[in-house]
Amino acid sequence: MQNIWEKYAKVLVDYSTDVQKCDLVVIRAESIYAKELVRAIYKRVLERGANPLVRTSFGDMTEVFLKYASDEQLDYVDPMTVLEYEKADKFISLGAPLNTKNLAQANLSKLARRGKATKFLSELLMNRSAKGEAKWVIADVPTHALAQEAKMSFDEYSEFLFKSCYLDLDDPVKMLKELDEKQTKWANYLNNVKKLHITGEKTDITFNVEGRKWISCSGMNNYPDGEIFTSPVEDGINGEIYFDYPQNYRGNEAQGVHLQIENGKVVKATAEKNEEFLNSMLDMDEGSRGIGEIAIGTNDMIQQVTGNILFDEKIGGAIHMACGASYPETGGKNVSGLHWDLIKNMKNGGKIYADDTLIYENGKFKSC
Repeated sequence: MQNIWEKYAKVLVDYSTDVQKCDLVVIRAESIYAKELVRAIYKRVLERGANPLVRTSFGDMTEVFLKYASDEQLDYVDPMTVLEYEKADKFISLGAPLNTKNLAQANLSKLARRGKATKFLSELLMNRSAKGEAKWVIADVPTHALAQEAKMSFDEYSEFLFKSCYLDLDDPVKMLKELDEKQTKWANYLNNVKKLHITGEKTDITFNVEGRKWISCSGMNNYPDGEIFTSPVEDGINGEIYFDYPQNYRGNEAQGVHLQIENGKVVKATAEKNEEFLNSMLDMDEGSRGIGEIAIGTNDMIQQVTGNILFDEKIGGAIHMACGASYPETGGKNVSGLHWDLIKNMKNGGKIYADDTLIYENGKFKSC
Protein backbone atom coordinates (compact mmCIF):
# COMPACT_ATOMS: atom_id res chain seq x y z
CA MET A 1 0.00 0.00 0.00
CA GLN A 2 1.31 3.45 -0.94
CA ASN A 3 2.13 5.74 1.95
CA ILE A 4 1.24 9.42 1.78
CA TRP A 5 4.73 10.47 0.64
CA GLU A 6 4.79 7.95 -2.20
CA LYS A 7 1.38 9.18 -3.36
CA TYR A 8 2.54 12.80 -3.08
CA ALA A 9 5.72 12.05 -5.05
CA LYS A 10 3.84 10.26 -7.79
CA VAL A 11 1.62 13.30 -8.38
CA LEU A 12 4.62 15.66 -8.55
CA VAL A 13 6.78 13.42 -10.74
CA ASP A 14 4.27 11.64 -13.00
CA TYR A 15 1.59 14.31 -13.35
CA SER A 16 2.89 17.78 -12.46
CA THR A 17 6.26 17.60 -14.21
CA ASP A 18 5.71 14.49 -16.36
CA VAL A 19 9.27 13.26 -15.82
CA GLN A 20 10.58 11.28 -18.79
CA LYS A 21 13.54 8.95 -19.27
CA CYS A 22 16.90 10.77 -19.24
CA ASP A 23 15.41 14.05 -17.93
CA LEU A 24 17.60 16.06 -15.55
CA VAL A 25 15.38 16.69 -12.53
CA VAL A 26 16.40 19.26 -9.90
CA ILE A 27 14.80 18.55 -6.52
CA ARG A 28 15.06 21.53 -4.16
CA ALA A 29 14.18 21.27 -0.49
CA GLU A 30 14.03 24.15 1.98
CA SER A 31 14.98 22.14 5.07
CA ILE A 32 15.48 18.70 6.53
CA TYR A 33 11.74 18.54 7.30
CA ALA A 34 11.18 17.69 3.64
CA LYS A 35 13.39 14.59 3.85
CA GLU A 36 10.63 11.96 3.52
CA LEU A 37 9.09 13.59 0.46
CA VAL A 38 12.52 14.24 -1.12
CA ARG A 39 13.36 10.58 -0.69
CA ALA A 40 10.07 9.48 -2.26
CA ILE A 41 10.54 11.91 -5.19
CA TYR A 42 14.16 10.79 -5.67
CA LYS A 43 13.03 7.15 -5.81
CA ARG A 44 10.17 7.91 -8.22
CA VAL A 45 12.44 9.93 -10.56
CA LEU A 46 14.83 6.96 -10.73
CA GLU A 47 11.93 4.60 -11.43
CA ARG A 48 11.00 6.83 -14.39
CA GLY A 49 14.51 6.44 -15.80
CA ALA A 50 15.48 10.06 -15.17
CA ASN A 51 18.42 11.68 -13.38
CA PRO A 52 17.70 13.35 -10.03
CA LEU A 53 19.83 16.17 -8.62
CA VAL A 54 19.06 17.12 -5.02
CA ARG A 55 19.63 20.61 -3.63
CA THR A 56 18.91 21.03 0.08
CA SER A 57 19.26 23.84 2.61
CA PHE A 58 19.27 24.17 6.38
CA GLY A 59 16.48 26.71 6.16
CA ASP A 60 18.20 29.82 7.51
CA MET A 61 20.93 30.46 4.92
CA THR A 62 19.03 33.35 3.33
CA GLU A 63 18.83 35.10 6.69
CA VAL A 64 22.60 34.77 7.17
CA PHE A 65 23.28 35.87 3.59
CA LEU A 66 21.19 39.02 3.84
CA LYS A 67 22.76 39.95 7.17
CA TYR A 68 26.41 39.63 6.14
CA ALA A 69 26.57 39.95 2.33
CA SER A 70 28.20 43.01 0.76
CA ASP A 71 26.62 44.81 -2.19
CA GLU A 72 28.93 42.87 -4.51
CA GLN A 73 27.81 39.58 -2.97
CA LEU A 74 24.15 40.58 -3.14
CA ASP A 75 24.58 41.20 -6.88
CA TYR A 76 26.47 37.95 -7.52
CA VAL A 77 24.69 34.90 -8.89
CA ASP A 78 26.83 31.78 -9.02
CA PRO A 79 27.29 30.17 -12.46
CA MET A 80 26.32 26.70 -11.22
CA THR A 81 22.83 27.89 -10.34
CA VAL A 82 22.56 29.67 -13.69
CA LEU A 83 23.57 26.44 -15.45
CA GLU A 84 20.80 24.54 -13.66
CA TYR A 85 18.20 27.07 -14.81
CA GLU A 86 19.54 26.82 -18.36
CA LYS A 87 19.92 23.03 -18.61
CA ALA A 88 17.60 21.16 -16.24
CA ASP A 89 14.44 19.68 -17.73
CA LYS A 90 12.32 19.55 -14.60
CA PHE A 91 12.30 21.47 -11.30
CA ILE A 92 10.53 20.26 -8.15
CA SER A 93 10.79 22.74 -5.28
CA LEU A 94 9.62 21.89 -1.77
CA GLY A 95 8.85 24.39 0.96
CA ALA A 96 9.41 23.17 4.50
CA PRO A 97 10.18 26.24 6.64
CA LEU A 98 11.64 25.99 10.10
CA ASN A 99 10.54 29.56 10.75
CA THR A 100 8.13 31.56 8.60
CA LYS A 101 9.34 34.85 10.12
CA ASN A 102 13.09 34.46 9.66
CA LEU A 103 13.17 37.37 7.19
CA ALA A 104 10.75 39.63 9.06
CA GLN A 105 13.61 41.79 10.37
CA ALA A 106 15.75 41.58 7.24
CA ASN A 107 17.25 44.73 5.75
CA LEU A 108 14.62 45.82 3.21
CA SER A 109 17.07 47.44 0.81
CA LYS A 110 19.21 44.30 0.79
CA LEU A 111 16.13 42.15 0.24
CA ALA A 112 15.09 44.30 -2.71
CA ARG A 113 18.62 44.37 -4.14
CA ARG A 114 18.90 40.58 -4.03
CA GLY A 115 15.50 40.23 -5.69
CA LYS A 116 16.62 42.53 -8.48
CA ALA A 117 19.86 40.59 -8.97
CA THR A 118 18.16 37.20 -9.28
CA LYS A 119 15.09 38.19 -11.29
CA PHE A 120 16.70 36.98 -14.52
CA LEU A 121 16.64 33.42 -13.16
CA SER A 122 12.87 33.36 -12.75
CA GLU A 123 12.53 35.12 -16.11
CA LEU A 124 14.73 32.45 -17.71
CA LEU A 125 12.67 29.61 -16.22
CA MET A 126 9.35 31.23 -17.13
CA ASN A 127 10.47 31.70 -20.74
CA ARG A 128 11.76 28.12 -21.00
CA SER A 129 8.50 26.89 -19.50
CA ALA A 130 6.44 28.96 -21.96
CA LYS A 131 8.40 27.38 -24.83
CA GLY A 132 7.87 23.87 -23.46
CA GLU A 133 11.59 23.41 -22.75
CA ALA A 134 11.20 22.92 -18.99
CA LYS A 135 8.56 22.14 -16.39
CA TRP A 136 8.41 23.17 -12.76
CA VAL A 137 6.26 22.70 -9.70
CA ILE A 138 6.34 23.99 -6.14
CA ALA A 139 4.78 22.20 -3.17
CA ASP A 140 5.00 22.16 0.62
CA VAL A 141 5.28 19.64 3.40
CA PRO A 142 3.71 20.20 6.82
CA THR A 143 5.98 21.80 9.41
CA HIS A 144 5.34 23.14 12.89
CA ALA A 145 6.16 26.64 11.61
CA LEU A 146 3.47 26.46 8.91
CA ALA A 147 0.99 25.03 11.40
CA GLN A 148 1.68 27.83 13.86
CA GLU A 149 1.31 30.45 11.12
CA ALA A 150 -2.06 28.95 10.22
CA LYS A 151 -3.09 28.84 13.92
CA MET A 152 -3.46 25.06 13.80
CA SER A 153 -1.89 22.10 15.55
CA PHE A 154 0.63 20.12 13.51
CA ASP A 155 -1.85 17.29 12.99
CA GLU A 156 -4.61 19.71 11.99
CA TYR A 157 -2.33 21.44 9.49
CA SER A 158 -1.12 18.14 8.04
CA GLU A 159 -4.72 17.07 7.47
CA PHE A 160 -5.52 20.45 5.92
CA LEU A 161 -2.52 20.28 3.56
CA PHE A 162 -3.21 16.74 2.39
CA LYS A 163 -6.91 17.42 1.82
CA SER A 164 -6.11 20.63 -0.08
CA CYS A 165 -3.96 18.49 -2.39
CA TYR A 166 -6.66 15.79 -2.60
CA LEU A 167 -4.11 13.34 -1.20
CA ASP A 168 -6.78 11.92 1.08
CA LEU A 169 -8.40 10.46 -2.05
CA ASP A 170 -7.40 7.21 -3.75
CA ASP A 171 -6.75 9.06 -7.02
CA PRO A 172 -5.81 12.73 -6.51
CA VAL A 173 -4.91 13.14 -10.18
CA LYS A 174 -8.46 12.24 -11.19
CA MET A 175 -9.74 15.10 -9.01
CA LEU A 176 -7.15 17.49 -10.46
CA LYS A 177 -8.28 16.59 -13.98
CA GLU A 178 -11.94 17.15 -13.05
CA LEU A 179 -11.00 20.53 -11.61
CA ASP A 180 -9.16 21.38 -14.81
CA GLU A 181 -12.18 20.48 -16.94
CA LYS A 182 -14.40 22.92 -15.02
CA GLN A 183 -11.79 25.67 -15.02
CA THR A 184 -10.99 25.25 -18.70
CA LYS A 185 -14.59 26.11 -19.61
CA TRP A 186 -14.21 29.46 -17.86
CA ALA A 187 -10.74 30.05 -19.26
CA ASN A 188 -12.05 29.46 -22.78
CA TYR A 189 -14.89 31.90 -22.13
CA LEU A 190 -12.56 34.56 -20.77
CA ASN A 191 -10.19 34.16 -23.71
CA ASN A 192 -12.82 35.98 -25.79
CA VAL A 193 -13.27 38.81 -23.28
CA LYS A 194 -11.73 42.25 -23.75
CA LYS A 195 -12.35 43.85 -20.35
CA LEU A 196 -12.66 42.58 -16.79
CA HIS A 197 -14.33 44.83 -14.21
CA ILE A 198 -14.09 43.98 -10.50
CA THR A 199 -16.10 45.71 -7.77
CA GLY A 200 -16.35 45.28 -4.02
CA GLU A 201 -15.30 46.91 -0.76
CA LYS A 202 -13.19 49.98 -1.67
CA THR A 203 -12.72 48.33 -5.06
CA ASP A 204 -13.61 49.46 -8.55
CA ILE A 205 -11.01 48.41 -11.09
CA THR A 206 -10.86 47.43 -14.75
CA PHE A 207 -8.36 45.20 -16.54
CA ASN A 208 -7.74 45.14 -20.27
CA VAL A 209 -7.30 41.42 -21.03
CA GLU A 210 -7.83 41.56 -24.79
CA GLY A 211 -5.55 39.12 -26.57
CA ARG A 212 -4.24 37.61 -23.35
CA LYS A 213 -4.51 33.89 -22.62
CA TRP A 214 -6.34 32.61 -19.54
CA ILE A 215 -4.86 29.46 -18.06
CA SER A 216 -6.45 26.78 -15.90
CA CYS A 217 -4.19 25.72 -13.03
CA SER A 218 -4.66 22.18 -11.82
CA GLY A 219 -1.44 20.95 -10.25
CA MET A 220 1.07 21.53 -13.04
CA ASN A 221 3.05 24.37 -11.42
CA ASN A 222 1.55 24.64 -7.93
CA TYR A 223 0.37 21.88 -5.66
CA PRO A 224 -2.19 22.36 -4.21
CA ASP A 225 -3.88 24.21 -7.00
CA GLY A 226 -7.15 25.67 -8.17
CA GLU A 227 -7.21 28.95 -10.06
CA ILE A 228 -7.59 30.51 -13.48
CA PHE A 229 -5.31 33.42 -14.31
CA THR A 230 -3.93 35.72 -16.94
CA SER A 231 -1.52 38.64 -17.20
CA PRO A 232 -3.47 41.80 -18.12
CA VAL A 233 -2.32 44.23 -20.81
CA GLU A 234 0.49 46.17 -19.16
CA ASP A 235 -0.93 49.71 -19.49
CA GLY A 236 -4.58 48.65 -19.33
CA ILE A 237 -5.34 48.53 -15.59
CA ASN A 238 -7.11 51.45 -13.90
CA GLY A 239 -8.92 51.96 -10.60
CA GLU A 240 -8.62 51.05 -6.94
CA ILE A 241 -8.56 47.69 -5.18
CA TYR A 242 -8.59 46.75 -1.50
CA PHE A 243 -7.21 43.50 -0.11
CA ASP A 244 -8.88 42.58 3.17
CA TYR A 245 -6.95 39.37 3.85
CA PRO A 246 -3.48 39.57 5.47
CA GLN A 247 -0.82 39.69 2.74
CA ASN A 248 2.34 37.69 3.40
CA TYR A 249 5.62 38.02 1.53
CA ARG A 250 9.07 36.82 2.58
CA GLY A 251 8.19 36.52 6.23
CA ASN A 252 6.51 39.91 6.45
CA GLU A 253 2.80 40.62 6.68
CA ALA A 254 0.94 43.66 5.40
CA GLN A 255 -2.73 44.21 6.29
CA GLY A 256 -5.44 46.35 4.78
CA VAL A 257 -3.55 46.92 1.52
CA HIS A 258 -5.21 49.53 -0.73
CA LEU A 259 -3.79 50.26 -4.17
CA GLN A 260 -4.51 53.04 -6.64
CA ILE A 261 -3.56 52.06 -10.19
CA GLU A 262 -3.27 54.27 -13.25
CA ASN A 263 -2.44 52.94 -16.70
CA GLY A 264 -1.07 49.73 -15.24
CA LYS A 265 1.15 51.22 -12.52
CA VAL A 266 0.59 51.41 -8.77
CA VAL A 267 0.67 55.15 -8.10
CA LYS A 268 -0.37 54.98 -4.44
CA ALA A 269 -0.06 52.10 -1.99
CA THR A 270 -1.27 52.24 1.59
CA ALA A 271 -1.59 49.59 4.28
CA GLU A 272 -3.09 49.51 7.74
CA LYS A 273 -0.05 47.50 8.84
CA ASN A 274 3.50 47.39 7.43
CA GLU A 275 3.06 50.10 4.80
CA GLU A 276 6.83 50.72 4.70
CA PHE A 277 7.50 47.10 3.72
CA LEU A 278 4.75 47.20 1.10
CA ASN A 279 6.25 50.23 -0.63
CA SER A 280 9.82 48.97 -0.34
CA MET A 281 8.86 45.85 -2.28
CA LEU A 282 6.90 47.90 -4.84
CA ASP A 283 10.04 49.99 -5.35
CA MET A 284 12.24 46.93 -5.95
CA ASP A 285 12.81 47.63 -9.65
CA GLU A 286 11.28 49.24 -12.73
CA GLY A 287 8.62 46.59 -13.15
CA SER A 288 7.57 46.03 -9.55
CA ARG A 289 4.73 48.59 -9.62
CA GLY A 290 3.29 46.93 -12.70
CA ILE A 291 0.55 44.30 -12.55
CA GLY A 292 1.66 40.82 -13.54
CA GLU A 293 -1.43 38.72 -12.89
CA ILE A 294 -5.14 38.69 -12.16
CA ALA A 295 -6.62 35.38 -11.01
CA ILE A 296 -9.67 33.69 -9.52
CA GLY A 297 -9.25 31.03 -6.81
CA THR A 298 -11.33 27.86 -7.08
CA ASN A 299 -10.11 25.36 -4.46
CA ASP A 300 -13.07 24.92 -2.12
CA MET A 301 -10.96 22.76 0.21
CA ILE A 302 -9.14 25.97 1.15
CA GLN A 303 -11.42 28.41 2.95
CA GLN A 304 -9.19 30.22 5.42
CA VAL A 305 -6.02 32.28 5.30
CA THR A 306 -3.04 30.29 6.54
CA GLY A 307 -0.24 32.78 5.91
CA ASN A 308 1.11 30.54 3.14
CA ILE A 309 0.61 32.07 -0.31
CA LEU A 310 0.83 28.68 -2.04
CA PHE A 311 -2.48 27.85 -0.37
CA ASP A 312 -4.04 31.24 0.26
CA GLU A 313 -4.09 32.36 -3.38
CA LYS A 314 -6.19 29.26 -4.23
CA ILE A 315 -8.96 30.05 -1.71
CA GLY A 316 -12.32 29.26 -3.24
CA GLY A 317 -14.29 32.50 -3.28
CA ALA A 318 -11.27 34.80 -3.49
CA ILE A 319 -9.28 36.52 -6.21
CA HIS A 320 -5.67 37.61 -6.28
CA MET A 321 -3.70 40.20 -8.16
CA ALA A 322 0.09 40.14 -8.40
CA CYS A 323 2.33 43.16 -8.45
CA GLY A 324 5.47 42.62 -10.49
CA ALA A 325 6.42 39.92 -12.97
CA SER A 326 3.89 38.57 -15.44
CA TYR A 327 3.74 35.19 -17.18
CA PRO A 328 5.04 34.95 -20.77
CA GLU A 329 2.72 32.02 -21.55
CA THR A 330 -0.28 34.35 -21.12
CA GLY A 331 1.25 37.04 -23.32
CA GLY A 332 2.48 39.05 -20.33
CA LYS A 333 5.51 41.28 -20.82
CA ASN A 334 6.17 42.87 -17.42
CA VAL A 335 9.56 41.91 -15.97
CA SER A 336 10.41 42.24 -12.28
CA GLY A 337 12.16 40.50 -9.42
CA LEU A 338 8.87 40.86 -7.55
CA HIS A 339 5.77 38.72 -7.91
CA TRP A 340 3.60 39.40 -4.86
CA ASP A 341 0.16 37.81 -4.95
CA LEU A 342 -2.34 39.95 -3.04
CA ILE A 343 -5.55 38.18 -2.03
CA LYS A 344 -9.07 39.61 -1.86
CA ASN A 345 -12.13 37.98 -0.36
CA MET A 346 -15.04 38.09 -2.83
CA LYS A 347 -17.68 36.37 -0.66
CA ASN A 348 -18.76 39.68 0.86
CA GLY A 349 -20.46 41.23 -2.17
CA GLY A 350 -17.63 41.10 -4.67
CA LYS A 351 -18.57 41.04 -8.35
CA ILE A 352 -16.74 40.38 -11.62
CA TYR A 353 -18.04 41.62 -14.96
CA ALA A 354 -16.69 40.35 -18.28
CA ASP A 355 -17.40 42.91 -21.03
CA ASP A 356 -20.19 44.28 -18.79
CA THR A 357 -21.76 40.84 -18.20
CA LEU A 358 -21.91 39.72 -14.55
CA ILE A 359 -20.11 36.35 -14.42
CA TYR A 360 -19.15 36.05 -10.75
CA GLU A 361 -20.77 37.17 -7.51
CA ASN A 362 -20.18 36.53 -3.80
CA GLY A 363 -17.35 34.10 -4.47
CA LYS A 364 -19.12 31.97 -7.09
CA PHE A 365 -19.17 31.77 -10.87
CA LYS A 366 -22.53 32.06 -12.54
CA SER A 367 -23.41 29.52 -15.25
CA CYS A 368 -20.98 29.56 -18.14
